[in-house]
Amino acid sequence: MRKWLWVIVFTVLPALHGAWADSPAPNPNDAAGALVSDMSPAMADRFRHLTLQLRCLVCQNESLFDSPSDFAADMRREIKNMMVNKHMTDKQITDFLVARYGDFILFNPPLQPNTLMLWFGPFVLVMIGAATLLIYIRRRRRAPAERELTAAQQQQVKALLNDRGGENKA
Repeated sequence: MRKWLWVIVFTVLPALHGAWADSPAPNPNDAAGALVSDMSPAMADRFRHLTLQLRCLVCQNESLFDSPSDFAADMRREIKNMMVNKHMTDKQITDFLVARYGDFILFNPPLQPNTLMLWFGPFVLVMIGAATLLIYIRRRRRAPAERELTAAQQQQVKALLNDRGGENKA
């Protein structure tokens, strides 16, 4: 039964993946490219740089520039509006978005009391893990060595072996 399961897994799933891979993925840069087509090259570079520093709140691991989500498209249009029509600086745009969505929208959040765990948490967890491993290894090394059998225990072992040896001969 397991053999057939593996056959199915290794033959059917790759075939399905091939069918899914044939459909083209949406290219978010086409949408971003359409937004910057009427901007000057300097303004387009500024727009790209700013949207690469901001996180898409839907995708959470992609920048606003790279994200294909509707939220990112709306945010790109809003940022373009703030840059072109309202003549806001990058700092003003970033401050507006942080006030509206919080520090999570920034790929590099500032070092503040509420982000200390974000910045130092991974290092603390690695240190705790290393300390735990070190303690475990040291305790294991200190484990008592094998004890020698007392004379009485040795006699007991010999008696048991002799009894057993007699059973095997019969």
